[in-house]
Amino acid sequence: MSTTRRLAAILAADVVGYSRLLEQDEAGTLAALKERRRDILNPLVAEHHGRIVKVMGDGVLVEFGSAVNAVACAVELQKRMVAANDGLTEDRHIDLRVGINLGDVVVEGGDLYGDGVIIAVRLQGMAEPGGICISGTVREHVGNKLPLTFEDLGAREIKNIAKPVQVFQVSLDARDSERPAVHRPAQEKPSIAVLPFTNLSGDQEQEYFSDGITEDIITELSRFRNLFVIARNSSFVYKGKSVNIGTIARELGVEYVLEGSVRRAGQRVRITAQLIDAATGNHIWAERYDRELADIFAVQDEVTSSIVGTLAVELEGESLGRAQHKRPEDLLAYEHWLRGKRLIFLMGQHNLEARKHFERAVALDPRFSRAHSGLALTFQMEALYFPLPRDFSAVYEKSFQCAQRSLLLDETNHQAHLALAYVYLYRHDYDQAKKHIERAVRLNPSDGDTLSHAGYFQAILGNVDEGIKLTRLALRVNPHHPDWYLAFLSVALFTARNYPEALAVRLNAPEAFIDSSFFGAATLAHMGRLDEAKRWGDKGLARLATTPGGALAIAEGRVVEALLHNNPFRRQEDRDHFAEGMRKAGVPG
Repeated sequence: MSTTRRLAAILAADVVGYSRLLEQDEAGTLAALKERRRDILNPLVAEHHGRIVKVMGDGVLVEFGSAVNAVACAVELQKRMVAANDGLTEDRHIDLRVGINLGDVVVEGGDLYGDGVIIAVRLQGMAEPGGICISGTVREHVGNKLPLTFEDLGAREIKNIAKPVQVFQVSLDARDSERPAVHRPAQEKPSIAVLPFTNLSGDQEQEYFSDGITEDIITELSRFRNLFVIARNSSFVYKGKSVNIGTIARELGVEYVLEGSVRRAGQRVRITAQLIDAATGNHIWAERYDRELADIFAVQDEVTSSIVGTLAVELEGESLGRAQHKRPEDLLAYEHWLRGKRLIFLMGQHNLEARKHFERAVALDPRFSRAHSGLALTFQMEALYFPLPRDFSAVYEKSFQCAQRSLLLDETNHQAHLALAYVYLYRHDYDQAKKHIERAVRLNPSDGDTLSHAGYFQAILGNVDEGIKLTRLALRVNPHHPDWYLAFLSVALFTARNYPEALAVRLNAPEAFIDSSFFGAATLAHMGRLDEAKRWGDKGLARLATTPGGALAIAEGRVVEALLHNNPFRRQEDRDHFAEGMRKAGVPG
């Protein structure tokens, strides 16, 4: 069979929650899909001079000779899908995600292959339900030929593609009154609109600063895959207008609204922000930031990260509060993931409970990437909690498989990279561990959890200054942090041989993990406070004895071995440093 190459615009689309729909009503779902292909997709593709290359169970691949035709077809397709959902209950909606790329494709028979197709499929995976993501090349070709707005999502790395791809999100013109309003189900991930921050400086030239703060917050919030964030173009429609918050929320289809103001006087700036529950009008969270403007861009970055990190935690807490009022059998995939996420680092039985939630989330939505990465982390936590005498190669392999599956579903899932980094760390493949933890930070630099893990990783890898910097940044980004943030900071300070500060931090989180008391003992031992070190060591041994395998580890004198398995320092001097502290504290090797 001969093969040829040509330039083509490729549209890839799939059905959101396809497995869930089939589980609820297989016959009805298949009939509805068949009807929509016949009545909506096929006529639109023909009208815009496209060719359906292949139809999979939950997806379709379409070729166009023009990028403009491909985007016009996608927009009309999404509009008609929304209209077709009208009158159906939320759980019966059929929503599409669409990705479009313009690039070189390989033609073999009637099928298409190559990077042009791969990128289109990956863009589809980045799109929100009911949304469209396009590549930079498509954006260039469309130009101003269509009455649309485009939100720049930045350059994204795509697996097996050498160069990052510039990604844009497409929406209809906000003035288009014919577009059906999309009402998101209340059970889905929390939705938020960030209104343009008001410039109170009395100087119109300072508009760029208040607008810049707003745009940065929108961009950084969009990195959190557990939030639905309204694009800049939609939020900025309300700039300078006095509109009721409830009205804005209804028009944009969101649950929460963030508003704020910026007042600059000389070399000082005051920024306020408040998060509002649109349904009640109540203020959930508010904060004020007063800063010197030595470096205006540094201030913008600092305030943005502080607002975003805190906001993400507040919104997640709100969602969890709602989920906890439901029976487990009534929870959706996202809510099971949310419950699991809050339990996973509590160790022991809590970790096993977290696993059940992640397994349920996977069963409800097998394409839910974060559920798979959550499962991966539970297997790692199991290995940390049950130290000896088991062989954990099988457990780590399970974790590896779950993390790989998660990345196949969504390569931009920072939690999946975190999970994979831990697998490589415990396999002593330090270069791969470093690569994945740094990728996780690049994907979501405002996530306190990721920053804290990254700080621990850098300390274990021997990059102690970077480790301390990242763990401190995590504390600043998430002021309402869990105790394990402090545990990781203490490890970094201990590894840097900064014992007084390591102990001061450790005293604020003495039992965050199984090994916390042992690190406290090692710190005190290196400070020459041997009686206190012995008491901390004894406390650690007593706690370890309650874990499966812990009593045997103590009896066999293999405690330090187990602790170094849990904290696999890359540098021999760091391993020796920890072991020496344990020996001085009387902990058996």
